[in-house]
Amino acid sequence: MSERLQPGDTAPAFTLPDADGKEVSLADHKGRKVIVYFYPAALTPGCTKQACDFTDNLELLAGAGYDVIGISPDKPEKLAKFREKESLKVTLLADTDKRVLEAYGAFGEKKLYGKTVVGVIRSTVVVDEEGKVERALYNVKATGHVAKIIKDLGV
Repeated sequence: MSERLQPGDTAPAFTLPDADGKEVSLADHKGRKVIVYFYPAALTPGCTKQACDFTDNLELLAGAGYDVIGISPDKPEKLAKFREKESLKVTLLADTDKRVLEAYGAFGEKKLYGKTVVGVIRSTVVVDEEGKVERALYNVKATGHVAKIIKDLGV
């Protein structure tokens, strides 16, 4: 079970392959704010809704200085299919060994239909320009989450 991040913590560094197999690092975004969101699985209804909401608001977020990165345990090939099928514009990264999910506290025990299971905890971490955690939100809902983030960040 991984520890949840708190505001002020240094965001764990990562380098993961994107949907095209190209390596993407958190360090690539230094000097910009980054919304890193963790989701259980590409091509599922809730995760599709969330990814589409981020894509629909990407210009607004980018204009306010935020980059958006979605991370799941899916393989790059599945992420590519997800991106094509849903016309996604957000950067999707593959964390197949779940190391980054664990480092961010986004993998562990959760309730699913009343049962305790181990899996991806739908989470969003906002990282500032210096690589520090600005906000860490866990067990978020797929629907309405992006609108709430935009409101909370004052974008």
